[in-house]
Amino acid sequence: MAKDSLIQFKGTSLKIIQAHLRTTDPATLHTALAELTGNSPDFFDGELAVLDFSNTDNLPESVEWKKICDLLGQSGLSAVATRGLPDALAAAATAAGLPSIGADALSKPQRSKVAEPIAPAPTPVAEPEPAPVVAEPAPRTIILDKPLRSGQRYYAKGCDLIVTAMISAGAEVIADGNIHIYAPLRGRALAGASGDQQARIFTTSMEAELVSVAGIYRTFEAGVPADLARQPATICLVQEGSEHRLNVSPLALR
Repeated sequence: MAKDSLIQFKGTSLKIIQAHLRTTDPATLHTALAELTGNSPDFFDGELAVLDFSNTDNLPESVEWKKICDLLGQSGLSAVATRGLPDALAAAATAAGLPSIGADALSKPQRSKVAEPIAPAPTPVAEPEPAPVVAEPAPRTIILDKPLRSGQRYYAKGCDLIVTAMISAGAEVIADGNIHIYAPLRGRALAGASGDQQARIFTTSMEAELVSVAGIYRTFEAGVPADLARQPATICLVQEGSEHRLNVSPLALR
């Protein structure tokens, strides 16, 4: 393919969030997003999302796709496709600009099908080996050692987060990996923000308003249960049939 071609195909490494929606009702989704993100316009920071309905029961005959896309966009999430829909709804979603994709599209990188002309192998020429280049490793863990006050948010993108100071009520910590909090957790903690279902949350004092792993969340509007309140705890997803459930359990430190 010529370098000055008007159409060129190149691979990318875009990160796509898989958003499991268990309802298509805009009002219900608005309430759920408010609890999860506080309807913050930059919560997802322009991330792309595939709307996954493969585990959604009682889907209606028609869906207001534009309202759903606009609603997700208010939190910074851009819907680009759907999966798991019956044929009629999938066709309607495609007409609304949300094409249907299969599960393999989320796990296997797509390769360009444009064939490049095969050039003849050059005559080998002995050259001195170049000096090795050592790449700067990406951070695997970020440490936050300052308290977060109400209204503040901290996002550890692409890594784990270790917190050594208090997370006040109304504050929020988010990580694409695990979250370790060696202090009271009185606000919100969201691990596996990019969809990692193996992520966990650990805290030495469970006093949270909301906890979430890979988008599955639990709120504590009536307060943390007495057996967990102000105690060390761990939060993770557990498998129940084809579904995942958020589990909050005591953490033995002695």
